[in-house]
Amino acid sequence: MKRFDIKPLVAAMVCLSSLSYAKDLTVISFGGANKDAQVKAYYEPYKKATGTNLVTSDYNGEQAKIKAMVQSKSVDWDVVEVETPELIRGCEEGLYEKLDWSKLGNKADFLPAAVSDCGIGFFVWSTVFAYNADKLKTAPKSWADFWDVKKFPGKRGLRKGAKYTLEFALLADGVKPAEVYKVLGTKAGVDRAFKKLDALKPSIQWWEAGAQPPQFLASGDVVMSSVYNGRIANAQKEGNKNLKIVWSGGIYDVDSWAIVKGSPNKAAAEKFIAYTLKPENQKVYSQNIAYGPTNTKTIPLLDKAVAAELPTAPANLKDALPINVQFWVDNGEELEQRFNAWAAK
Repeated sequence: MKRFDIKPLVAAMVCLSSLSYAKDLTVISFGGANKDAQVKAYYEPYKKATGTNLVTSDYNGEQAKIKAMVQSKSVDWDVVEVETPELIRGCEEGLYEKLDWSKLGNKADFLPAAVSDCGIGFFVWSTVFAYNADKLKTAPKSWADFWDVKKFPGKRGLRKGAKYTLEFALLADGVKPAEVYKVLGTKAGVDRAFKKLDALKPSIQWWEAGAQPPQFLASGDVVMSSVYNGRIANAQKEGNKNLKIVWSGGIYDVDSWAIVKGSPNKAAAEKFIAYTLKPENQKVYSQNIAYGPTNTKTIPLLDKAVAAELPTAPANLKDALPINVQFWVDNGEELEQRFNAWAAK
């Protein structure tokens, strides 16, 4: 009896199996209103345009699960939404694939803060301050005004933590946005920030959850508060029309897409990410949630009224600064400890 070599047949079957599996692409995000906007702007149109089946799910940013997948070489997530600190650490630990920009787009089209070795930012969010226009006769315009309790009497809301709060203190003290982290990187600069906070401390009402500032403002507990821009946009949609944002001196950051190291669908993942970076698709995203596009060619496509309320509007970016994540990775623990001790006094 003639014996057949079945090795080529097995290899072909494995190949066909891999091609079949590659039709499903797993995309993991943070859920909520953010995911709702992603579904409208990216997931559904991409499925329709390419025939690719997207398997989508949510997580809370936990890197341990991704690390376990990579170390066990059992990767069943392809594209994940990652916040900047986790992206930096994950890239250093080898949890994410290095990006090939020839597959994604032109780097020059994106905000510098959106570009990194292992991730590409696909939306921009900002920490700003807002005020209740029903409680103030004159509109504040800067962090110096935020600190001026004589001209603008009333309580101030600030996030109970060193990050953002120390930067805002230095901005209120006259430090230019481009110089904030240079100053904060010195002992004298840190002392200066805490001294500025000392002056405002009797008027501060601390917040710890993102939902609190709009509530404080609407109730009149505070007349101004630091806040995540999306929270004010949501409050305005819900009827609190007189809550106004001051963009000057805001600190912005991005959420990024990353490809899990060892993803069996790397090529498909690159195609999906490239799709989400196109101006026409980022336009739809920003129309559905008040987060800004990272592709600078998107802004001209947006309705002017929509674009004006995004962190990426040229007027809103003019006096804003990108958060220096590496600074907080290197110094965060020490500064948070000092802040907690100061706040407890």
